[in-house]
Amino acid sequence: MYYVTRGNIPHKRHTQFRQPDGSLYHEELMGIHGFSGNKSLLYHLRPPTAVQRVEPGCEVKTSEAPQGAIRHRLLRTADIPAGGDPVQGRVPMMGNNDVRISLVRPQQAMNYWYRYAHGDEVIFIHEGKGVLESQFGSLRYGPGDYLVIPTGVMWRLLPEQGSPQRMLVVETAGGHIEPPRRYINNHGQFLESAPYSERDIRPPDRLDPHDESGEFEVRVKARGRISRYFYNHHPLDVVGWDGYLWPFAFNINDFEPITGRVHQPPPVHQTFDGPGFVLCSFVPRLFDYHPEAIPAPYNHSNVDSDEVIYYVAGDFMSRRGIEAASITVHPNGIPHGPAPGTYEGSIGKTETRELAVMVDTFRPLLLTQEALALEDEGYAFSWLS
Repeated sequence: MYYVTRGNIPHKRHTQFRQPDGSLYHEELMGIHGFSGNKSLLYHLRPPTAVQRVEPGCEVKTSEAPQGAIRHRLLRTADIPAGGDPVQGRVPMMGNNDVRISLVRPQQAMNYWYRYAHGDEVIFIHEGKGVLESQFGSLRYGPGDYLVIPTGVMWRLLPEQGSPQRMLVVETAGGHIEPPRRYINNHGQFLESAPYSERDIRPPDRLDPHDESGEFEVRVKARGRISRYFYNHHPLDVVGWDGYLWPFAFNINDFEPITGRVHQPPPVHQTFDGPGFVLCSFVPRLFDYHPEAIPAPYNHSNVDSDEVIYYVAGDFMSRRGIEAASITVHPNGIPHGPAPGTYEGSIGKTETRELAVMVDTFRPLLLTQEALALEDEGYAFSWLS
Protein backbone atom coordinates (compact mmCIF):
# COMPACT_ATOMS: atom_id res chain seq x y z
CA MET A 1 0.00 0.00 0.00
CA TYR A 2 1.18 3.56 0.51
CA TYR A 3 3.74 4.91 3.00
CA VAL A 4 2.56 5.54 6.57
CA THR A 5 4.41 6.47 9.75
CA ARG A 6 3.22 6.48 13.35
CA GLY A 7 4.95 7.40 16.62
CA ASN A 8 8.65 8.15 16.96
CA ILE A 9 11.32 6.81 14.62
CA PRO A 10 14.98 7.74 14.00
CA HIS A 11 16.00 9.88 11.03
CA LYS A 12 18.01 7.03 9.48
CA ARG A 13 17.03 3.37 9.45
CA HIS A 14 19.27 0.74 11.07
CA THR A 15 21.01 3.37 13.21
CA GLN A 16 21.18 3.99 16.96
CA PHE A 17 17.81 4.98 18.40
CA ARG A 18 17.98 5.28 22.18
CA GLN A 19 15.40 5.18 24.94
CA PRO A 20 15.35 7.87 27.66
CA ASP A 21 17.51 5.63 29.90
CA GLY A 22 20.19 5.38 27.19
CA SER A 23 19.43 1.80 26.09
CA LEU A 24 18.62 1.05 22.47
CA TYR A 25 15.16 0.59 21.11
CA HIS A 26 14.83 -2.79 19.37
CA GLU A 27 14.33 -2.49 15.62
CA GLU A 28 12.24 -5.11 13.78
CA LEU A 29 11.81 -5.44 10.03
CA MET A 30 8.53 -7.01 8.92
CA GLY A 31 8.35 -7.65 5.18
CA ILE A 32 7.00 -9.94 2.48
CA HIS A 33 8.55 -11.55 -0.62
CA GLY A 34 11.90 -11.91 1.06
CA PHE A 35 13.48 -8.49 1.31
CA SER A 36 12.04 -7.20 -1.99
CA GLY A 37 8.34 -6.71 -1.15
CA ASN A 38 6.44 -4.25 1.00
CA LYS A 39 7.87 -3.84 4.48
CA SER A 40 7.71 -1.81 7.67
CA LEU A 41 10.24 -1.05 10.38
CA LEU A 42 9.02 -1.17 13.98
CA TYR A 43 10.82 0.03 17.14
CA HIS A 44 10.16 -1.91 20.36
CA LEU A 45 10.88 -1.18 24.00
CA ARG A 46 12.00 -4.82 24.37
CA PRO A 47 13.19 -7.50 21.95
CA PRO A 48 10.18 -9.04 20.15
CA THR A 49 12.07 -12.35 20.35
CA ALA A 50 12.07 -12.49 24.16
CA VAL A 51 9.67 -15.42 24.66
CA GLN A 52 9.31 -16.73 28.22
CA ARG A 53 7.46 -19.99 27.52
CA VAL A 54 6.02 -21.96 24.59
CA GLU A 55 3.18 -24.47 24.78
CA PRO A 56 2.02 -26.76 21.95
CA GLY A 57 -1.56 -25.49 21.93
CA CYS A 58 -3.86 -27.45 19.63
CA GLU A 59 -3.95 -28.91 16.15
CA VAL A 60 -5.96 -27.19 13.42
CA LYS A 61 -8.54 -29.69 12.25
CA THR A 62 -10.60 -29.54 9.08
CA SER A 63 -14.12 -30.91 8.70
CA GLU A 64 -14.66 -31.32 4.96
CA ALA A 65 -17.59 -33.64 4.27
CA PRO A 66 -18.43 -35.97 1.36
CA GLN A 67 -19.63 -33.57 -1.34
CA GLY A 68 -22.00 -35.76 -3.33
CA ALA A 69 -23.14 -34.70 -6.80
CA ILE A 70 -21.92 -31.35 -8.06
CA ARG A 71 -24.76 -28.83 -7.69
CA HIS A 72 -25.52 -25.24 -6.79
CA ARG A 73 -26.01 -24.72 -3.09
CA LEU A 74 -27.64 -22.23 -0.76
CA LEU A 75 -26.44 -22.10 2.86
CA ARG A 76 -28.80 -20.35 5.25
CA THR A 77 -26.30 -19.21 7.87
CA ALA A 78 -28.19 -16.40 9.64
CA ASP A 79 -28.73 -18.56 12.73
CA ILE A 80 -25.28 -20.07 13.17
CA PRO A 81 -24.50 -20.29 16.90
CA ALA A 82 -23.11 -17.16 18.51
CA GLY A 83 -20.23 -17.61 20.91
CA GLY A 84 -16.51 -17.59 21.48
CA ASP A 85 -14.16 -14.88 20.34
CA PRO A 86 -13.34 -13.76 16.76
CA VAL A 87 -10.83 -16.64 16.34
CA GLN A 88 -12.07 -19.47 18.56
CA GLY A 89 -15.70 -18.92 17.57
CA ARG A 90 -15.20 -19.39 13.83
CA VAL A 91 -17.50 -21.83 12.05
CA PRO A 92 -15.68 -23.20 8.96
CA MET A 93 -17.76 -23.19 5.77
CA MET A 94 -15.46 -24.25 2.91
CA GLY A 95 -11.93 -24.20 1.61
CA ASN A 96 -9.25 -25.50 -0.74
CA ASN A 97 -5.45 -25.34 -0.90
CA ASP A 98 -5.56 -21.57 -1.45
CA VAL A 99 -8.26 -20.17 0.82
CA ARG A 100 -10.57 -20.95 3.73
CA ILE A 101 -13.91 -19.23 4.38
CA SER A 102 -15.49 -19.10 7.83
CA LEU A 103 -18.25 -17.28 9.68
CA VAL A 104 -18.23 -16.10 13.27
CA ARG A 105 -20.64 -14.39 15.65
CA PRO A 106 -18.30 -13.64 18.55
CA GLN A 107 -19.61 -12.79 21.99
CA GLN A 108 -16.26 -12.36 23.73
CA ALA A 109 -13.23 -10.15 23.36
CA MET A 110 -9.91 -11.89 22.77
CA ASN A 111 -7.81 -12.11 25.96
CA TYR A 112 -4.76 -13.02 23.86
CA TRP A 113 -3.18 -11.83 20.61
CA TYR A 114 -3.20 -13.88 17.41
CA ARG A 115 -0.73 -14.21 14.56
CA TYR A 116 -1.29 -16.17 11.36
CA ALA A 117 2.05 -17.20 9.89
CA HIS A 118 1.12 -18.52 6.43
CA GLY A 119 -0.87 -15.76 4.71
CA ASP A 120 -3.11 -12.73 4.94
CA GLU A 121 -6.64 -12.58 6.31
CA VAL A 122 -9.67 -10.47 5.45
CA ILE A 123 -12.40 -10.10 8.06
CA PHE A 124 -15.60 -8.58 6.67
CA ILE A 125 -17.66 -6.93 9.40
CA HIS A 126 -21.31 -7.63 8.64
CA GLU A 127 -22.52 -6.42 12.03
CA GLY A 128 -20.88 -4.83 15.03
CA LYS A 129 -18.38 -2.21 16.12
CA GLY A 130 -15.10 -2.42 17.96
CA VAL A 131 -11.34 -2.03 17.74
CA LEU A 132 -8.67 -3.98 15.85
CA GLU A 133 -5.60 -3.80 18.07
CA SER A 134 -2.11 -4.65 16.77
CA GLN A 135 1.54 -3.69 17.19
CA PHE A 136 0.82 -1.04 14.51
CA GLY A 137 -1.78 0.64 16.72
CA SER A 138 -5.54 0.74 17.11
CA LEU A 139 -8.07 0.82 14.28
CA ARG A 140 -11.80 1.24 14.86
CA TYR A 141 -14.13 -0.94 12.80
CA GLY A 142 -17.83 -0.93 12.01
CA PRO A 143 -20.44 -2.50 9.70
CA GLY A 144 -19.25 -2.89 6.10
CA ASP A 145 -15.54 -2.77 6.91
CA TYR A 146 -13.07 -5.14 5.32
CA LEU A 147 -10.22 -5.59 7.81
CA VAL A 148 -7.13 -6.68 5.85
CA ILE A 149 -4.48 -8.17 8.14
CA PRO A 150 -1.09 -9.05 6.61
CA THR A 151 0.61 -12.28 7.60
CA GLY A 152 2.74 -11.96 10.73
CA VAL A 153 0.75 -9.09 12.22
CA MET A 154 -0.06 -9.69 15.89
CA TRP A 155 -3.65 -8.66 16.53
CA ARG A 156 -6.84 -9.05 18.48
CA LEU A 157 -10.40 -7.77 18.08
CA LEU A 158 -12.09 -5.98 20.95
CA PRO A 159 -15.84 -5.83 20.18
CA GLU A 160 -17.72 -2.85 21.52
CA GLN A 161 -19.87 -3.76 24.51
CA GLY A 162 -23.53 -4.14 23.60
CA SER A 163 -22.76 -4.33 19.86
CA PRO A 164 -23.75 -7.74 18.38
CA GLN A 165 -21.07 -9.04 16.01
CA ARG A 166 -21.25 -11.02 12.76
CA MET A 167 -18.19 -11.55 10.53
CA LEU A 168 -17.11 -13.30 7.34
CA VAL A 169 -13.48 -14.48 7.42
CA VAL A 170 -11.40 -15.17 4.31
CA GLU A 171 -8.02 -16.70 5.15
CA THR A 172 -5.35 -17.35 2.55
CA ALA A 173 -3.37 -20.57 2.72
CA GLY A 174 -0.11 -18.94 1.68
CA GLY A 175 0.03 -15.53 0.04
CA HIS A 176 -1.05 -11.94 0.16
CA ILE A 177 -4.20 -9.90 -0.44
CA GLU A 178 -3.69 -6.78 -2.53
CA PRO A 179 -5.59 -4.33 -4.74
CA PRO A 180 -5.83 -5.59 -8.34
CA ARG A 181 -2.76 -4.59 -10.35
CA ARG A 182 -4.95 -2.94 -12.98
CA TYR A 183 -5.98 -0.32 -10.37
CA ILE A 184 -2.36 0.74 -9.69
CA ASN A 185 0.16 2.71 -11.75
CA ASN A 186 3.89 1.95 -12.01
CA HIS A 187 4.58 4.08 -8.93
CA GLY A 188 2.06 2.28 -6.71
CA GLN A 189 -0.60 4.99 -6.79
CA PHE A 190 -4.25 4.23 -7.50
CA LEU A 191 -5.36 5.19 -10.99
CA GLU A 192 -8.10 7.73 -11.61
CA SER A 193 -10.16 4.90 -13.12
CA ALA A 194 -9.91 2.71 -9.99
CA PRO A 195 -13.13 2.23 -7.97
CA TYR A 196 -11.42 3.36 -4.75
CA SER A 197 -8.31 5.28 -3.73
CA GLU A 198 -5.84 5.87 -0.92
CA ARG A 199 -8.34 8.17 0.79
CA ASP A 200 -10.67 5.21 1.32
CA ILE A 201 -8.03 3.02 3.02
CA ARG A 202 -7.75 3.51 6.78
CA PRO A 203 -4.48 2.55 8.51
CA PRO A 204 -4.25 2.30 12.32
CA ASP A 205 -5.07 5.74 13.64
CA ARG A 206 -3.51 5.65 17.09
CA LEU A 207 -0.32 4.14 18.50
CA ASP A 208 -0.29 3.59 22.27
CA PRO A 209 2.94 1.86 23.37
CA HIS A 210 2.56 -0.43 26.39
CA ASP A 211 5.32 -0.79 28.97
CA GLU A 212 3.88 -3.42 31.29
CA SER A 213 5.17 -6.58 32.92
CA GLY A 214 3.21 -9.75 33.61
CA GLU A 215 2.18 -12.74 31.53
CA PHE A 216 0.90 -12.07 28.01
CA GLU A 217 -0.18 -14.72 25.52
CA VAL A 218 0.25 -14.70 21.74
CA ARG A 219 -1.20 -17.59 19.72
CA VAL A 220 0.53 -18.40 16.45
CA LYS A 221 -1.22 -20.40 13.73
CA ALA A 222 1.39 -22.21 11.65
CA ARG A 223 2.04 -25.66 10.18
CA GLY A 224 -1.28 -27.18 11.18
CA ARG A 225 -1.17 -26.03 14.80
CA ILE A 226 -2.01 -23.03 16.96
CA SER A 227 0.95 -22.71 19.35
CA ARG A 228 0.87 -20.62 22.52
CA TYR A 229 3.68 -18.15 23.23
CA PHE A 230 3.99 -16.39 26.58
CA TYR A 231 5.90 -13.16 27.19
CA ASN A 232 6.71 -11.43 30.47
CA HIS A 233 6.25 -8.03 28.83
CA HIS A 234 3.34 -6.53 26.92
CA PRO A 235 3.74 -7.46 23.23
CA LEU A 236 2.40 -4.12 21.98
CA ASP A 237 5.45 -2.12 23.03
CA VAL A 238 6.10 -0.38 19.68
CA VAL A 239 6.95 3.32 20.06
CA GLY A 240 7.07 4.04 16.33
CA TRP A 241 6.98 2.48 12.88
CA ASP A 242 7.00 3.39 9.22
CA GLY A 243 6.57 1.59 5.92
CA TYR A 244 4.16 0.11 3.42
CA LEU A 245 3.03 -3.01 5.31
CA TRP A 246 0.26 -2.55 7.91
CA PRO A 247 -3.29 -3.72 8.67
CA PHE A 248 -6.03 -1.54 7.25
CA ALA A 249 -9.78 -1.11 6.93
CA PHE A 250 -11.73 -0.44 3.76
CA ASN A 251 -15.51 0.01 3.88
CA ILE A 252 -17.61 -1.65 1.21
CA ASN A 253 -19.70 1.54 0.92
CA ASP A 254 -16.59 3.37 -0.34
CA PHE A 255 -16.37 1.09 -3.39
CA GLU A 256 -17.53 3.15 -6.38
CA PRO A 257 -19.33 0.86 -8.86
CA ILE A 258 -18.38 0.79 -12.53
CA THR A 259 -21.49 0.82 -14.73
CA GLY A 260 -22.14 0.84 -18.48
CA ARG A 261 -24.74 0.90 -21.22
CA VAL A 262 -25.01 -2.90 -21.11
CA HIS A 263 -24.46 -5.42 -18.33
CA GLN A 264 -20.93 -5.31 -16.93
CA PRO A 265 -19.03 -8.56 -16.17
CA PRO A 266 -18.10 -9.55 -12.58
CA PRO A 267 -14.46 -8.27 -12.75
CA VAL A 268 -15.78 -4.68 -12.49
CA HIS A 269 -16.76 -5.52 -8.91
CA GLN A 270 -13.30 -6.80 -7.94
CA THR A 271 -11.99 -5.26 -4.73
CA PHE A 272 -8.97 -7.38 -3.80
CA ASP A 273 -6.75 -9.97 -5.42
CA GLY A 274 -5.58 -13.01 -3.46
CA PRO A 275 -3.54 -16.14 -4.19
CA GLY A 276 -5.93 -18.37 -6.12
CA PHE A 277 -9.00 -16.19 -5.65
CA VAL A 278 -10.50 -12.72 -6.08
CA LEU A 279 -12.77 -10.83 -3.70
CA CYS A 280 -15.53 -8.61 -5.11
CA SER A 281 -18.09 -6.12 -3.74
CA PHE A 282 -21.63 -5.78 -5.03
CA VAL A 283 -22.89 -2.35 -3.97
CA PRO A 284 -25.88 -0.10 -4.74
CA ARG A 285 -25.54 1.14 -8.32
CA LEU A 286 -27.37 2.37 -11.39
CA PHE A 287 -28.44 -0.24 -13.88
CA ASP A 288 -27.37 -0.39 -17.52
CA TYR A 289 -28.72 2.46 -19.63
CA HIS A 290 -28.80 1.13 -23.19
CA PRO A 291 -32.44 1.53 -24.35
CA GLU A 292 -32.70 -2.24 -24.79
CA ALA A 293 -30.48 -3.30 -21.88
CA ILE A 294 -31.31 -6.30 -19.70
CA PRO A 295 -29.96 -5.39 -16.23
CA ALA A 296 -30.09 -8.92 -14.80
CA PRO A 297 -26.97 -11.02 -15.47
CA TYR A 298 -27.00 -13.45 -18.36
CA ASN A 299 -26.60 -17.17 -17.74
CA HIS A 300 -22.94 -18.03 -17.41
CA SER A 301 -20.69 -20.99 -16.70
CA ASN A 302 -17.84 -20.66 -14.22
CA VAL A 303 -15.43 -22.63 -16.34
CA ASP A 304 -12.39 -21.83 -14.19
CA SER A 305 -13.90 -20.81 -10.85
CA ASP A 306 -16.23 -21.58 -8.01
CA GLU A 307 -18.37 -18.56 -7.13
CA VAL A 308 -19.31 -17.84 -3.51
CA ILE A 309 -21.65 -14.93 -2.66
CA TYR A 310 -22.27 -13.77 0.90
CA TYR A 311 -25.45 -11.68 1.08
CA VAL A 312 -25.15 -8.64 3.34
CA ALA A 313 -28.22 -6.46 2.80
CA GLY A 314 -30.85 -5.33 0.29
CA ASP A 315 -32.61 -7.20 -2.48
CA PHE A 316 -30.30 -9.06 -4.83
CA MET A 317 -31.74 -8.29 -8.25
CA SER A 318 -31.13 -11.70 -9.83
CA ARG A 319 -32.32 -13.89 -6.97
CA ARG A 320 -35.39 -14.02 -4.68
CA GLY A 321 -35.93 -15.57 -1.26
CA ILE A 322 -32.39 -15.25 0.08
CA GLU A 323 -32.08 -13.47 3.39
CA ALA A 324 -29.10 -11.57 4.76
CA ALA A 325 -26.14 -13.72 5.92
CA SER A 326 -26.95 -16.47 3.40
CA ILE A 327 -24.27 -17.92 1.13
CA THR A 328 -24.68 -19.27 -2.40
CA VAL A 329 -22.07 -21.57 -3.91
CA HIS A 330 -22.02 -21.99 -7.69
CA PRO A 331 -19.32 -24.53 -8.63
CA ASN A 332 -17.42 -24.60 -11.89
CA GLY A 333 -18.60 -26.99 -14.56
CA ILE A 334 -22.32 -26.15 -14.63
CA PRO A 335 -24.06 -22.91 -15.68
CA HIS A 336 -26.03 -20.63 -13.40
CA GLY A 337 -27.89 -17.39 -13.85
CA PRO A 338 -30.86 -15.28 -12.77
CA ALA A 339 -33.88 -16.85 -11.10
CA PRO A 340 -36.98 -17.44 -13.24
CA GLY A 341 -38.76 -14.19 -13.97
CA THR A 342 -35.92 -11.89 -12.92
CA TYR A 343 -34.28 -11.76 -16.36
CA GLU A 344 -37.36 -10.36 -18.10
CA GLY A 345 -38.50 -8.62 -14.93
CA SER A 346 -35.32 -6.53 -14.67
CA ILE A 347 -36.05 -4.69 -17.94
CA GLY A 348 -36.86 -1.06 -17.29
CA LYS A 349 -35.50 -1.00 -13.73
CA THR A 350 -32.99 1.77 -13.06
CA GLU A 351 -31.03 0.76 -9.94
CA THR A 352 -30.30 -1.91 -7.36
CA ARG A 353 -29.75 -1.53 -3.62
CA GLU A 354 -27.98 -4.85 -3.07
CA LEU A 355 -24.93 -5.32 -0.87
CA ALA A 356 -22.91 -8.54 -1.06
CA VAL A 357 -19.37 -9.95 -0.93
CA MET A 358 -18.23 -12.43 -3.60
CA VAL A 359 -15.25 -14.78 -3.50
CA ASP A 360 -14.31 -16.47 -6.79
CA THR A 361 -11.75 -19.24 -6.42
CA PHE A 362 -9.70 -20.84 -9.20
CA ARG A 363 -9.66 -24.27 -7.60
CA PRO A 364 -12.71 -26.25 -6.44
CA LEU A 365 -13.97 -25.64 -2.91
CA LEU A 366 -14.86 -28.39 -0.45
CA LEU A 367 -17.72 -27.66 1.93
CA THR A 368 -17.54 -28.58 5.60
CA GLN A 369 -19.96 -30.65 7.64
CA GLU A 370 -21.06 -27.42 9.34
CA ALA A 371 -21.89 -25.85 5.97
CA LEU A 372 -23.80 -28.82 4.60
CA ALA A 373 -25.93 -28.90 7.76
CA LEU A 374 -27.20 -25.43 6.75
CA GLU A 375 -27.96 -26.27 3.11
CA ASP A 376 -31.34 -25.50 1.54
CA GLU A 377 -31.51 -28.60 -0.65
CA GLY A 378 -34.20 -27.15 -2.89
CA TYR A 379 -31.94 -24.39 -4.20
CA ALA A 380 -30.38 -26.53 -6.95
CA PHE A 381 -33.85 -26.80 -8.55
CA SER A 382 -34.89 -23.17 -8.08
CA TRP A 383 -34.34 -22.38 -11.78
CA LEU A 384 -37.42 -24.42 -12.74
CA SER A 385 -40.29 -22.16 -13.76
